[in-house]
Amino acid sequence: MVKNAIIEEIQKIRQEYAERFGNDLHAICEDALQKQGYKGRSKVPANPKPALNQQVVGK
Repeated sequence: MVKNAIIEEIQKIRQEYAERFGNDLHAICEDALQKQGYKGRSKVPANPKPALNQQVVGK
């Protein structure tokens, strides 16, 4: 199998990030939520509104 330096680097960064939070998924998600809206980025609402028109497509 051929090694891909970019994928290896991404995996290393992801592992280091997870280790900062003790591999606790809840803590990682909390950190991501805190970073939303940083530098004027739009925030994703915690409870998004349901779609107004909920028709099944393809039936």
